[in-house]
Amino acid sequence: MATETEVTAKATRRRFTAAEKLRVLKEADRCTKPGELGALLRREGLYSSHLSTWRTARQRGELAGLAQRARGPKAKPVDPRDRKIIEQAREISRLQARLERAEGLIEVQKKVSQLLGISLADDEQS
Repeated sequence: MATETEVTAKATRRRFTAAEKLRVLKEADRCTKPGELGALLRREGLYSSHLSTWRTARQRGELAGLAQRARGPKAKPVDPRDRKIIEQAREISRLQARLERAEGLIEVQKKVSQLLGISLADDEQS
């Protein structure tokens, strides 16, 4: 009786999280007897080069390099002056829209008064 083997379409590279790397390094540091380290590497499916690379990174203080980092550009803190400028720009645009509505109403009132033959105080002065 033949067993079926599953073959993936495309091989993917293994990725180790920071927790996995630190766990393996701690286990490797505890290996004292001959053959224990080789058994650990076979069990985890690693090469000795993985351990040496991770150890040198740990010795250089690159533990932050082992941790997962957020991808993408870092968010810049918002300057309070910029926030105030944005608020003032919104207020200006709101007031300009209100002014345009008021001027439109005044123009309509002038036209209605002309149609009805009512003279306005502003017309007499200008």
